[in-house]
Amino acid sequence: MRRRGLGRRALASSLAGALAVTAFGLAAPAQAADVPAPSAHYDMSHSGTALLDVSGNGRNASLTSLTDASFVKVGESDDVLRFKADGYASLPKGLVTGTDNDFTVEYTVTTQTAANHFGWVIGDGVGPWDTTQLGNHIFLSPRSSQSGYVNQVLAAIRVKSGNGNGESRMPAGGGLNPGFTTLTMVGAGNTLTLYRDGSVISTLTHTRSLSSIIPSGNVLGYLGRSLYQGDSLLRADVTDVKFWDSALSADQVTSSMPTAASKAASTDGIIRLDITPTVLGANPSLDQVTSKLTLPASSNGISLSWASSNPAVVSTTGVVSRSITTDTPVTLTATTSLGTTIALDVVVKAPNVSADLDAIVLAQRTTENLPLAVKGPANGAAITWTSSDPALVTGTDAAYSAPAVGAADPYAGGGIVTRPAYGEGDKQVTLTASATLNGQTQTRTFPVTVAEKGRWAPDAGYAAAYFKSDSDEKIYQAATSGNDFFTFAPVNGGQPVISSTADTKGLRDPYILRSKDGDKYYMVATDLCISCGTGWGPAQSNGSLKIEVWESTDLVQWTRTNGADTGITVNQPEAGMTWAPEAYWDDELKSYVVFFASRLYADAAHTNTDKLYARMFYVLTRDFRTFTYPPASWQDTGYARIDSTVTKIGDHYYRFTKNEESGAAGTLEAGKDIFLEKSKVLTAPTTQSSWSADPNTTWQLTDTRMTSLETGQAGEGPEIVKLNAGDPNNNAAGDGYVFLVDNYGAGGYRAFVTSGTAIASSSQADRLSQRAEWNVRPVGGLPASPRHGSFVSVNQSVLDAVNSWTSVKAVASTTTLMAEGRTVTAEVAAADGGEVAGTVTFTGGSWTETVALASGTATTEVPAGIGSVTAAYDGYRDGLVSVSTSSAVSLGVDIVATAATRCVAGKVTEVITVRNADRVSAEVAVAGAYGSKTVTVAAGKSASVSFTTRLASIGADAVSVTSTATDGRRSAATVTVAAASCS
Repeated sequence: MRRRGLGRRALASSLAGALAVTAFGLAAPAQAADVPAPSAHYDMSHSGTALLDVSGNGRNASLTSLTDASFVKVGESDDVLRFKADGYASLPKGLVTGTDNDFTVEYTVTTQTAANHFGWVIGDGVGPWDTTQLGNHIFLSPRSSQSGYVNQVLAAIRVKSGNGNGESRMPAGGGLNPGFTTLTMVGAGNTLTLYRDGSVISTLTHTRSLSSIIPSGNVLGYLGRSLYQGDSLLRADVTDVKFWDSALSADQVTSSMPTAASKAASTDGIIRLDITPTVLGANPSLDQVTSKLTLPASSNGISLSWASSNPAVVSTTGVVSRSITTDTPVTLTATTSLGTTIALDVVVKAPNVSADLDAIVLAQRTTENLPLAVKGPANGAAITWTSSDPALVTGTDAAYSAPAVGAADPYAGGGIVTRPAYGEGDKQVTLTASATLNGQTQTRTFPVTVAEKGRWAPDAGYAAAYFKSDSDEKIYQAATSGNDFFTFAPVNGGQPVISSTADTKGLRDPYILRSKDGDKYYMVATDLCISCGTGWGPAQSNGSLKIEVWESTDLVQWTRTNGADTGITVNQPEAGMTWAPEAYWDDELKSYVVFFASRLYADAAHTNTDKLYARMFYVLTRDFRTFTYPPASWQDTGYARIDSTVTKIGDHYYRFTKNEESGAAGTLEAGKDIFLEKSKVLTAPTTQSSWSADPNTTWQLTDTRMTSLETGQAGEGPEIVKLNAGDPNNNAAGDGYVFLVDNYGAGGYRAFVTSGTAIASSSQADRLSQRAEWNVRPVGGLPASPRHGSFVSVNQSVLDAVNSWTSVKAVASTTTLMAEGRTVTAEVAAADGGEVAGTVTFTGGSWTETVALASGTATTEVPAGIGSVTAAYDGYRDGLVSVSTSSAVSLGVDIVATAATRCVAGKVTEVITVRNADRVSAEVAVAGAYGSKTVTVAAGKSASVSFTTRLASIGADAVSVTSTATDGRRSAATVTVAAASCS
């Protein structure tokens, strides 16, 4: 239980004197007005699940999902209830009766979160807009994200009538004052008046009756809960709430509310609670500081100015020195606009070179280039890498220099992996890191297994990933029935493939990228949950700094690349959101470029309200687990851009992006539509949209307003997919592409069929989207209502796995055996036309021999005496191709013939000797230019036949040897008699 005494808002005289006037420009009136006793007063004292009514009327509110941890004590004795969209309080009946239209609600709150959330509401019945399920009500939102009220107080009265929702909103009168602000709503007859710290900011005359609003049940309303279905619970700090069943006068409003000094003290206390975790940044604690501190310019609307006792060690912008040699204490002092000071004692740890080596984590077995960073992740040590096998993995290139345009390679040429070919097996390498910092040098070795390349097979279809709607933020997948792009159907029974239970609990904009070697897929997605109640304002100002990342080899089994059920932080504290991440392979950097849209604020506290247009940033990765930091600016033209996607055609990259402005953005002709740019450098910066830009140094605009004139709809989430060979939608040159745009207000993706040549040739004078062949396809062939997602080519094995939603099954194989003499060759072919690795075992009688496949064939010599052979494909360790056995091949009878000459009476005689190496006897016919003879040769025996030429010399001639075994097998051979002379 937490309860406060009567002196709960009393302050030390020195603080009160400093804050009473200066904090908010308010002072207590010379003569306080008499204020009637409230019907309930909640000063945030609580006991168990009860929010205590300290008025003496016993009207405790009931807490739902709010615990002791939800309450904090600040100032001298002030309790604050910290709503974190995690609970609410139910108000009991009787606080306001509705016998007339008179009431007063006083509400003291601070929040920096703009959202569709209610601070308080009188009324009950949660439901959608304009339904009878939604109860009639009066509400106040302390900081709204609604259009026309963004970052302002929104208050309204709603009584359903006729065909309308029946809501009348009070005119926008501004936002909260810095720190805790008292908002008082007074209902008097048919007038609502809203006060902010005693000053009127809005009035509304209405015709509603309070009696139509007061519920008949035991719940009058709520603190922290909206009645609109889908709205979020409140994110705010609340310190005091009072209710009256009467209308207070203006003087009574001023007299009743907490004093400026009291609110200032509570604000100061909240800042003190919040400031340490904000300042820490990535540091574990204030006495273990090794990286940049975040020194906010404001907190809860209160400006802060910073001083450092040792700016050389910690600057007033939070930069931490890594050049010190001993641990160094520093005091950081924040002076608030309240007139108070907050001192933070920190200890900056002297950098240790071993910490940089300890922080290096390399995959034990890699299929990708390795992130061999040349700057230590902990303290910034200079690191040089060497490799035991540079042909397998390169070390740091001492001669590396950054390019004139685009990103520098953070690995300085190191970590480039050359994988063994499929079937060669993995190989081992040892990498040595030598780190130097402040005169210290240490080395460490890292053994790594370089994985052989995965099995290649021709693409035979497509898969897709997408989410469905703002109310269904899960990842779904679909696949084509075959190699026709427009035959998509949902898989996994139409059920979600991945649902989030971490971070914001929402997943949007999934993008699947095939790895550079083609044997793995990566998926990245936006961490955003609008259906959880997050408004679009907060989603852009206080959105997630993470992306969600998985990997898979079959698009069925997805695993987190970081090994944890959470996303990976890639964005900076100054960012407002991290939207629609995508990735593309950079041929020069030998890394993946991951790019996303974000607002960028001037500081981590997000205090500024200008230049908050969305822009594009990028980071680099090689393993989708570690990413460069901070993000680099990629597209910043002064206009809002989101949703870039990239493909490479020839030696140019082509980038499709959404103009997020409501209208034209410089040369971009229309808002909420797609434009096209090209560049030879993927990471080249874009600072303007220009038809004449040099694509060698930046991105050149080549088309704009690409879809809305065809679709009649706004578009986003562009995707570009190269069509597979054999797809009927492809062109004769095999140059076909499908371009897709998400018509987010009209059912999802629509498609255009085009070509690489058409994309590459687009220019201001001859725009792709203005050509006659640029036409949107009829609806159909795509997953039902797919929202921002991605499409990727797959081979037959993966296509079958996705469609059946099972693991990849082995592809059938056929083994064919051929013989030429005693030489036998087995050819193994996979049914999908892909690679085959492994071994073939040849068998004949008691003889066997196993031979490794090379390019799908294996060859061996059959020993003598073996008359029939079969070949069996044994498969490979990955199990991707099934075993198979050839038909038996009968070998000819094994007769070996040799030729010689001799001189008899000065004449040449030819002698042909045949040896039967077989297991049965054979009849052997020998025929040449000087005659023919037939002999029977027993198994294992030899026989000779002679032919007299009657010539003193002869030229070389051929003699045929035809053999027939007693079991019917035959063979034929030719033996050459060399030229001879007896003269």
